[in-house]
Amino acid sequence: MTVTALQAPGRRPAPLPLPTAAEVLALQAVHEYPAISVLCSTDAAPAMSTVALARLEQLVDDATRRLRSELGGPVAASLRDDLMHLVDDAKERPTRAAVALYVSNRHLSAWSLPQPVVDRAVVDPTFATRDLVRSLHRTPRHVVLVLTERDARLFDGAGDTLLPPFGGPFPLIDRTPRRHTRTGGAPAKGAEQDRRADTFLRTVDRALGTYLSLHPAPLILVGAGRTLTRFTRISSNLGRLAGTVQGSHARTPLPTLARLIRPVLEGYLRSREDEALTLLDKRSIAGAAATGMPAVWLAARAERPEMLAVEEGLFYPARVSRDGDLITPADDLEHPDVIDDAVDEVIETVLRRGGWVALVHDGALTATDRIALTLRPR
Repeated sequence: MTVTALQAPGRRPAPLPLPTAAEVLALQAVHEYPAISVLCSTDAAPAMSTVALARLEQLVDDATRRLRSELGGPVAASLRDDLMHLVDDAKERPTRAAVALYVSNRHLSAWSLPQPVVDRAVVDPTFATRDLVRSLHRTPRHVVLVLTERDARLFDGAGDTLLPPFGGPFPLIDRTPRRHTRTGGAPAKGAEQDRRADTFLRTVDRALGTYLSLHPAPLILVGAGRTLTRFTRISSNLGRLAGTVQGSHARTPLPTLARLIRPVLEGYLRSREDEALTLLDKRSIAGAAATGMPAVWLAARAERPEMLAVEEGLFYPARVSRDGDLITPADDLEHPDVIDDAVDEVIETVLRRGGWVALVHDGALTATDRIALTLRPR
């Protein structure tokens, strides 16, 4: 059994963790019935509110009722115990915008999310992970390089957490002794100081390039305006530059730094949505796009998926044909043959087959029945 995110006794409570891309993929790899997903919005607070807790417990009751009708009392009671174990842990912790609980016979995990969800309890052969994918898009993994002309610190960001990378050359510090004038006065300035700064920043850029080649991610630069100008002039690793934060932040606490870069990430996410819609237009003109859920479902399985664009509010309960290629919409959600949300399934398929997913605002895809898939050029 996988157990994730349970709080150690005696320690100060921390929020449930935000999921990483690897953790989302691990959840998507679970295929067993029943796989129970409970998703519930909460308010940011030092502990879960009584209102949110009541809604969360009601969702557990909803899942238990369905389990009891399908699998019998003993199985339902055992799985309910696992769910309540997660609830009891989560209710004592600080909360973000939502919690997500996942339980199956071999898996047990709980997560917090940075955006509200549609409250629901899902019992399917797979976990409902679309909101976790949204979390990755809202708080994508990113790399933050904090610069001065004499030191550089690198951090890996996930959600609202910044951590130094394990191993590697960072932090980098220019320990070259400052040369003085012949008279023993102040350190030399001007062209010599500029050359020394450029040499150091080129060293930083080489180390950054090595790290990004192994751990590709959007990059945010932090530093004084003059230093950032100098670095962007010489760097060869700005292909995924998400933006910059100007100011002297070499000793800024990491939680404060995380708040400072949040607007940069928000701007980056908006640009990614624009990029997705532009790509969809381009591929549609070339006849390399599928639109509407039935066509997208089949193309995700049979073609070479490139990018899935889907409105955040789209849910699509469906029945799947025996061969798995065709789906039809359904409204009897609690029937065992009905997938609660085919959007989750198609997201998983696209990611598993090497595509990427863009969750766009509601109304952005009205001309394509709220979902579209671009196909890789042949």
